[in-house]
Parts: sequence; C-alpha cells; structure tokens
Amino acid sequence: MIDVVQLILFIVIVTLTVLLVVLGVQVFFILRELRKTIQKTNNVLEDTRIITESISKPVSSLSSLSLGIKASSIMSIAKLIKGLLTKDEEGSDKKKSKE
Repeated sequence: MIDVVQLILFIVIVTLTVLLVVLGVQVFFILRELRKTIQKTNNVLEDTRIITESISKPVSSLSSLSLGIKASSIMSIAKLIKGLLTKDEEGSDKKKSKE
C-alpha cells in the first residue's frame, strides 16, 4: 500500500518539522537571554551616567573656582605692578623737582 518513497518522504518531513520546532524554541531562548543582557547593560549605563554626573558637578565648580582665583591673582599682580610703576614715576618726578 505505502510505497517506500512515500515512507522515506514522510520520515524526512517529520524529522524536518521536529528540527524546525526545536530550532524555533532555541531561537526564542536566545532572544530572551539577549533581552535580559540588554536590560542589564542599560542599567549599568544608567548607573555610569549618574556617577559621571555626580563627579562632573564638583569638578566643574572646582574649575570655576580655580579660574576665579587665577583671574583675581592676575588682577592683583597687575595692580601691584601698576602701583610700583606709579611709585617709580612719583619718585623720579620728586628727584627731578629737587634738582
């Protein structure tokens, strides 16, 4: 009744169907693990963002402070030099007036 070719074809179809079902289940598990990995990576990146923000705020304020100190020290040096120059000019004017 059933020919040998039909029997072999039936066995091949059943085998391929079983293999494709197993392959589909494995792909499902792989994609689920990939989703978990991506979520964990996202959490790590979020924590890294929070840490870098908490570090960058004090560093930027420290930078602003150092720039302020630098600017004020430059201004005080300029005033000191100006004061010295005006004293030298006054001293040389007094010497000329005494002569």
